[in-house]
Amino acid sequence: MDLTPLIPAGRQIVESYGGGRFRVTGVSYQGSILVFPARTLAWPVAAMDQLNEQSLEPVVAEAQAGGIDLLLLGCGARMAMVPAAVRQHLRAAGVVVEGMDTGAACRTYNVLMADGRRVAAALIAFNS
Repeated sequence: MDLTPLIPAGRQIVESYGGGRFRVTGVSYQGSILVFPARTLAWPVAAMDQLNEQSLEPVVAEAQAGGIDLLLLGCGARMAMVPAAVRQHLRAAGVVVEGMDTGAACRTYNVLMADGRRVAAALIAFNS
């Protein structure tokens, strides 16, 4: 029995993570990434203390284009609080943000993508 979620054609899925890298829809990425429904971008945020409004501008742009309304923030090896200024900045753009550890964010992204949700993931890489 195939337990792989059914992902609509042209949509991104996180296939694996760990060791400071990710594999998304057949492509490997070293370091942190932003995963949108139709594309994945390298993201220069290596730790939560580097997260700010400017680092999430691609997310705001995607939301303004109508592509997403939910951001899963993978905070690294452990969950951390999303800074209030970041949460408010995203909310003003119509995006709800949920912080969790990166592994949980990867798994949740895949489930929500398979369910047809307008979701993105900002994933901080970590060495496991």
